[in-house]
Amino acid sequence: MQSEFFNSKLPRSATSIFSQMSALAVQHKAINLSQGFPSFPVDPTLIELVDYYMRAGANQYAPMAGVPALLAVLAKKIEHLYGASVDPGAEITITAGATQAIFTVIATTVRAGDEVIIFEPAYDCYAPTVELFKGKVVPVRLTGPDFKIDWEQVRAKVSSRTRLIIINNPNNPSTKVLAGSDLLQLEKLVRDSSIMILSDEVYEHLIFEQHVHQSVLAWSVLRARSFVVASFGKLLHTTGWKLGYVVAPPQLTNEFRKVHQFNVFSANTPMQLAIADYLKDPNHYLQLSKFFQQKRDFLTAGLQETRFKVLPSRGTYFLLIDYSLVSESSDIDFARMLTTEYRLASIPVSAFYSNGLDQKMLRLCFAKDQPMLTAAINILKKV
Repeated sequence: MQSEFFNSKLPRSATSIFSQMSALAVQHKAINLSQGFPSFPVDPTLIELVDYYMRAGANQYAPMAGVPALLAVLAKKIEHLYGASVDPGAEITITAGATQAIFTVIATTVRAGDEVIIFEPAYDCYAPTVELFKGKVVPVRLTGPDFKIDWEQVRAKVSSRTRLIIINNPNNPSTKVLAGSDLLQLEKLVRDSSIMILSDEVYEHLIFEQHVHQSVLAWSVLRARSFVVASFGKLLHTTGWKLGYVVAPPQLTNEFRKVHQFNVFSANTPMQLAIADYLKDPNHYLQLSKFFQQKRDFLTAGLQETRFKVLPSRGTYFLLIDYSLVSESSDIDFARMLTTEYRLASIPVSAFYSNGLDQKMLRLCFAKDQPMLTAAINILKKV
């Protein structure tokens, strides 16, 4: 279509780095540690539950907000973990994945000219969605190796036009886990304002060692103004099912659903029913941190025999490696070289910064089976 008939609403956006690197991995038959999805099977019990509900005839539209049985299980889970009493019918909405949930939160809250504070490195859907709704992204750039937040810097970024602050805890890709002191600073920052919070907590159960997940649901001032986004894909190793949910106070949920009903309406019915049954056993999610910590430790130990420096992974199923002792190439060029010449795909961390900040770091996903991680280690020993 000729340009005079069509002006792009996202002129600076192109195919995501995740799609690019995965396509390159396929082309060169590379081990794919780039995109964040597990390479091991889903629990057969969960598959059997989905099959049961499909055969039982639960194949039509679910209620717009979600299947009541699943909403009830999630309310119980939230109260158990965070001590927050949530009305399942008025405060939880099942979505077609976490990214759809994030998109809908931003669509619900951001108007033309509103400012949205984003902490970088940031998941790549935040900024384009803000721009799509004519908001202005105000980045707070955090740098390695600790990616520590300077709250005075954040405070200086707040203006009368600040509408939304987006946090991602634990953070992809930095793996940083926010401490209680961070949530306290955020609470002080927004207490006497009309600023809302989008808290992306999809990795809430993937936290290691002594670190504890600080959900905004446990902080009363934050909970009253927050949309909390969670993911069943991360919880159940089912990223391809594209199911997530949003928790927010009734007034915010009501506004969220006004948009949700017109861009998705409802999510997969038999999977919702199956997950409702499956999550009645808390061990299905409480054991995740131990499971993934073993994988992280295996990959970290193997990389000690390479020239790469491993940054501590505190949460998520990613870790960062510093290749500055290996090459002076940009992280994008180095990631492409690793894929094409060594057949190992990763993600350059500069892709998570709006200004392309290059710290000579790559992100690796360790949600993979042992043979794949072993093969990746052996490749990196040769670099």
